[in-house]
Amino acid sequence: MQKFSPEQEMWKIRREFGEHGGVAPSISRSATFTVMDPSEMPEIFKGVRGPHKGGCFLYSRHFNPTVDILARELAAMEGTESAVCTASGMAAISCALLQICHAGDHIVSSDTIYGGTHALLEKLLPQMGIKTTFVKADDVDAYKAAIRPETKVFYVETVGNPTLKVANIPALSKISKENNLKLLVDNTFSPMMVTPSILGADIVIHSLTKYINGASDVIAGVVCCSEDFVNQLMDLHTGRVMLLGPTMDARTAFDIQQRLPHLAIRMKEHSRRAIAVSEHLENLNVKINYPGLQSHPQHELISSMLNEGFGFGGIFTLDCETKERAEKLLSVLQNKERFGLIAVSLGYFDTLMSCSSTSTSSEIDQEEQKSMGLSPGLVRLSLGITGTLRDRVAQIERAVKEVGLI
Repeated sequence: MQKFSPEQEMWKIRREFGEHGGVAPSISRSATFTVMDPSEMPEIFKGVRGPHKGGCFLYSRHFNPTVDILARELAAMEGTESAVCTASGMAAISCALLQICHAGDHIVSSDTIYGGTHALLEKLLPQMGIKTTFVKADDVDAYKAAIRPETKVFYVETVGNPTLKVANIPALSKISKENNLKLLVDNTFSPMMVTPSILGADIVIHSLTKYINGASDVIAGVVCCSEDFVNQLMDLHTGRVMLLGPTMDARTAFDIQQRLPHLAIRMKEHSRRAIAVSEHLENLNVKINYPGLQSHPQHELISSMLNEGFGFGGIFTLDCETKERAEKLLSVLQNKERFGLIAVSLGYFDTLMSCSSTSTSSEIDQEEQKSMGLSPGLVRLSLGITGTLRDRVAQIERAVKEVGLI
């Protein structure tokens, strides 16, 4: 087990009080900020002064006091020097990759990633002269073999969406450092559970929309990284976050920051329920995939990377083999059993479930889906924490029996 404690690290940082002594930080909605002396303004533009150099703020597309609080807490949670918050997870991914890569550069990526990220790498970035080679998520040697002189980045998801293949972060870190590459890890499925930075990742991405926020009411993202990379992203002349402008709203930052204290509790409960449901379904001989099961091909690998006490996460999949059977299962679970909601996304306090091949992975063509091991009937479930566990187990058992999975 890793000795890193994301809970402990997050609360080691200086507590931020409200403007008038409130126990919650103030929300700074101002778009622009004043200086007391005209000579300070040029220094801010030159980078001599700033939020971390004298406490000077300029403009909320650059840095904002409320957003800055959230960024510091997330950096502490992920064990990085600093962080930049963005308006979405895709903004975080896009800006980070575009900061590192230029026309003529190359990326090696896992083939098991979110459909939107896959579209970015396969369709959009080539229009900018940046190419990507996709390799099997669980084949470390394939990453090494795909390296070219122009390769700049290894891109992976800690737990791949939606096949739940696990990235060998320590091994990939070793290869990336030997070849002067950056290892960028999307840790959206596994906050608190896994800390990629202590395993060797250079940059850690989250869609804050998911588990970290936990209420499915905001869209947001974060890049957790070195202070130097933050300065690159926010540079007034070449910073991709600064110039492309995916600014996080201060109110959004405040809402997420207020939910961070119970993230650890939520993750533990998501995991507790997911392992119980998964083990029950496996005993019924349902085709279930969950990293916490010993039958998962990479159970030992993810076990070796986990922080103690957080379990294996709240996401598992059921393979119904056909789209028709998957849709029937979803209908029964939502409309008859009231087990969860047919919706994309994850990390909500209620269960969210979808057929991945025709939803969150629909940007990936059928041949590539087949190659990455994505069945047309794969149902991804992000197990919630509402209702009693006993009732949820009974509901899903009735549903899988009704659609003929057992």
